[in-house]
Formats: sequence, C-alpha cells, structure tokens
Amino acid sequence: MKPLLSAQELARRNNESVAVHAAYERRRKLRRLLGKKSKRSAKELDDLDWREANREARPVRAVGFFLPENRR
Repeated sequence: MKPLLSAQELARRNNESVAVHAAYERRRKLRRLLGKKSKRSAKELDDLDWREANREARPVRAVGFFLPENRR
C-alpha cells in the first residue's frame, strides 16, 4: 500500500471509530436519562447500543460494480 493511501485509510478508520464511539455514548446517555426498565442486563443493553451505533455511524460501502440493464 502506498504511504499516502495508508495514512488516508488510517485517518478514515479513526474518524469512523470516533463517530461510532460518539453515537454509542449518545445512545447510552439517552437510555440512562430516560431510565427505561428492562428485563435485560445493563451489559446486554450496552452491547445492543454499541451494535446500533456501529450500524448508524459506519457507512456501507459497495463492493464491485453495476452492470447497465439491456434496454431494447
């Protein structure tokens, strides 16, 4: 990998990680402020918050390419 590309990739990963952590902290703080009662443990709820923050903050990148449709 080229040095410039690796630096850009590392910066992108770091920015995504920071965004995930911020989203997680926001969700966790909101849940605690609302004081929702649940049958699940705090660890399970934290794990669910982390997963949701990951989905929210990390973009889904397309792999491959699109083929144009045949229009007749």
